[in-house]
Amino acid sequence: MSWQELRITTDSKHAEALSDALFDLGALSVSIEDAAAGTDAEKPIFGEPGEPVDQMWDLSVVVAHLPDEMDPQLAVAAAANTVGIDHPHFAVVTVEDQDWVRLTQSQFDPIRISERLWITPTWHESPNPDAINIALDPGLAFGTGSHPTTHLCLQWLDANIAGGETLLDYGCGSGILAIAAKKVGAGQTHGVDIDPQAMIASKQNAEQNGVEIDFFLPDALPAGEYDVVVANILTNPLKALAPMLAGRVKAGGRIALSGILAEQADEIVAIYGAWFDFAPAKASEGWVCLSGRKR
Repeated sequence: MSWQELRITTDSKHAEALSDALFDLGALSVSIEDAAAGTDAEKPIFGEPGEPVDQMWDLSVVVAHLPDEMDPQLAVAAAANTVGIDHPHFAVVTVEDQDWVRLTQSQFDPIRISERLWITPTWHESPNPDAINIALDPGLAFGTGSHPTTHLCLQWLDANIAGGETLLDYGCGSGILAIAAKKVGAGQTHGVDIDPQAMIASKQNAEQNGVEIDFFLPDALPAGEYDVVVANILTNPLKALAPMLAGRVKAGGRIALSGILAEQADEIVAIYGAWFDFAPAKASEGWVCLSGRKR
């Protein structure tokens, strides 16, 4: 079985409406990409959960996969007519059926975090069997070690866990940070996420790595303070959660915060500075990890 990949170049004002129209016409899937992706003009777009993104690409590409029997020319004409725009420029390529599982796996190679810490998908041999290897596959929740914020937090944990510390991973996603903390020597470790799917993924990943971690939805987290709290979420949730997260850190304990764009770092430092003294930020690809010690 094959599919037709339809790529429509349009202004960003009409991209979403074209996507909806193509879905209604029977497209199998539709996505929107930056028309300048892969060039010097590529523009990252970031947004916070629950808030609209206040910037868009100058030009977008609507990518739709059509059944082999659907006429792309007629689909484009019908979608444009529905949206009320002139016939846009488009291109069509045929996508042959293939082993999609193997193709997806080929896109995830082992990730070196430090001299001793690696993230290794289960279908790969470890590049360094003597290292601390975390077995983790892409799955139900965010966090494979490839995103700069996750990478920064992993490096911080590797450098700062001395052994035996109690630790809270708030916004645990796949559980990767909690698992890494246990692997490098943390003591009792808890993970929290608002997403029940993250609970499933985290528990499975912890079992796969042979570490004992308790995971909770926020309201079920037991009372208590920790030697270390790490939260790799986003700026707005970090701002809202500041009093709670600060209250979870013991006096003299450490906090590590990420999911923060470089231009947002000063605001987070100013808020959390009510409780913590911060070290210089660590940065990667426009993101930062902030760490501080509680007074």
